[in-house]
Formats: sequence, C-alpha cells, structure tokens
Amino acid sequence: MELRFTDGQEAIRQKARQFAVEEITPLIPHMEEDGDSSFPAELAKRMAELDLMGIPIPKQWGGAGNDFISYIAAINEISRVSAAVGVILSVHTSVGTLPILYYGTEQQRIGYVSKLASGQWLGAFALTEPQAGSDAASIRTRAVKSGSQYVLNGTKMFITNAGAADLYITFAVTDPAQGPGGITAFLLERGAQGLTIGKKEKKMGLHGSNTCELTFEDVHIPASQRLGEEGQGFAIAKGSLDGGRIGIAAQSLGIAEAALQLLHSGLAIPPRNKQANSPIRGRIRSSADAVRVAALTAQVEAARLLVYRAAYMRQEGQPCTRESSAAKLFASDTAVEVAGAAVRWLGRAGYSKLEPAERLFRDAKVTQIYEGTNEIHRIVIGNQLLK
Repeated sequence: MELRFTDGQEAIRQKARQFAVEEITPLIPHMEEDGDSSFPAELAKRMAELDLMGIPIPKQWGGAGNDFISYIAAINEISRVSAAVGVILSVHTSVGTLPILYYGTEQQRIGYVSKLASGQWLGAFALTEPQAGSDAASIRTRAVKSGSQYVLNGTKMFITNAGAADLYITFAVTDPAQGPGGITAFLLERGAQGLTIGKKEKKMGLHGSNTCELTFEDVHIPASQRLGEEGQGFAIAKGSLDGGRIGIAAQSLGIAEAALQLLHSGLAIPPRNKQANSPIRGRIRSSADAVRVAALTAQVEAARLLVYRAAYMRQEGQPCTRESSAAKLFASDTAVEVAGAAVRWLGRAGYSKLEPAERLFRDAKVTQIYEGTNEIHRIVIGNQLLK
C-alpha cells in the first residue's frame, strides 16, 4: 500500500495550492468585509481556466480527466486558504455535477455535464428543507405529474451556491405513499418560471459562499429533466452524499492544517520575541503546550489518512458509506478542536479579526453540521457496524 500521491495527483495539488496562496489570499479580506453579500465570481472563473471545476470528470465530457483523489487534494489545498472557496468547488463537483454523469441520460450529459465540468456553468444541490436536514427522507417539496411535465411546489433552504448557480439538482416527492422510494430528482435551470431565489443567509462563517432559500411555485419541469427513474431520487441523493461528505472532510482537513500551522509557528517563536510581522503575536510558553500541539498534530495526521482512504475507496468504486462518514465526522471534529486551540492559545490575538485563527474557527464549525450532522454520522457508522 502506497501512502503518497502519484506525479499527476501531486501536480494538481501543487496547482491548487499555488492558486489558493497567490489568488485567493488577496481576496479574503474583501470576502470577510462583505460577509455573505458577495460571491467570488472571479475566483470561480479562474478555477475554470485552471481546469479545477471538473477535475474528476472525463475529458469527453469537458472535464480534466483526472481521478477523485486529485479532486480531493485540490479541495484540501484550497480550503487551507479559504474554506468558502473550497465548499464552492466541492458542492459544484461532488453533488452538482457527478450525479448527472452517473445517473443522467446521454442527452443530459451532453447538455449539462460539459458546461459544468468546464466551469461555464456552476452547479448546486437542492435537498435540504426547513423540516428536513440530515433526514432527507422527510422532504415535503412535491412534484406532481401532469402530462409530459411535472409541477413542482415547495421550499428548500441552506442551498450552497444558490443565486450564483446555473443548474440545481432538485429533489421532490412524486409518490408520498412510497416513503423514501417516492422521491425523484430533477434538473432545474436558473431562471425557470416559478423559481425564486431567496435572500442570502447571514452566516457565522464561510463568507463569500452563497447560501440561499429556494421557493418553487408551480414550476413546470419537462419529464426529460428528470434525473434517473421516478422514485430513484433518494438513492441518488445517498450515493451523491457519500462523495460529497468526502469533499467536506477534505475541506475540514484543510482548515485543521491551517490552524495547526499557526500553532507550529507559535512553538517556533522565542518566548520574548514580539515581531510585529509574526503570524502569531501570542506565544506558547511551556513544554506542556508543546505536548498538546503534538497531540493535535497526530490527530490531524489521523484525519488525513481517513480522508484519503475514503477518497481512494470512492475512486475504486468500492462501497464507502461508513468510511466517508468516519472521515467527515473525525476531520470536522478535528478542525473545530484545532482551530479552537489556536484561538485560545493566541489569546486576544486569536480573538481578533486581524488574525486568521478567528476566521478558521468560524469556518470550522459548520463542517460538523452540513452534509449530515455529526450526530447523524455516528448513527450511520453504528448502523453499518450492526450490518
């Protein structure tokens, strides 16, 4: 078993790192100052130009033709600099593009995958509702068959990339009597009559990443826009979320690595050094603190192994529900713990918006919540063990 990147994977990782450091870093203050009011469209355009928007998509469909591990490595590196930009790319690819490649018709692949994989279009995944978050089977949005169309009514919330996205993979109930087996997936384009994009959520973190409510009022969708068979939507959602959770695990890993780097820098600063340009203006004062940082370092390394093991299994087509949940659970808990440690140990500098620790802590918290809360992932892992 080799625990290293191939030359091709390493090249993509380095390209993503260079892009993040050189092009995302200067825009972070703007994204933070504007909060959730601005979407970094210029960065999405640059990711398209760099072939980052379709890393694991075959070249015949407009993608870069690389593997899933390369994609996860890119999410990891970008999220070390900006978790907001990382989740834009993660949602676009894992749950906004790949489901069409896996479940779509030839015509749907021709019409949509190429636009998404090339970055010409941005994708989104509309599953969550006010009363249905981690419990996807509880959605209430309805799609009623009417001749050769479906009429869609309902509400979605906390939809990442909403407002900026050109295509929404949307889930609705077509047969309430069938429970989860009565959910169907649809491809809904921006600008569809009856689709309303709500105001952007004011979030604790991930500033720059759009999160909006969607309202459907008698939206007419041609049957040709159905993704997969009628009643297959729940299976599509579950299959897509396995990959999506690995993307969020990679995002969490990036946050944890960035916070850990701050702590490592703190250990290297002499106790009386007060350099104004130091990334850390506080200081870690004892060998006991060094032991704590060592423990966190081991925890981040463990998270990295979980993330890339899940990515490898996904890439090889192996069942990875338990592994993706474990990676997301452990990496997100690690991100919160390491970012929290950075804030605490830096003192007032860590609490200041002038330092990155404060942003890392705010960004980390949501990774325990979306793509299934960590409480849900403990249940998923437990159910897998009981099998």
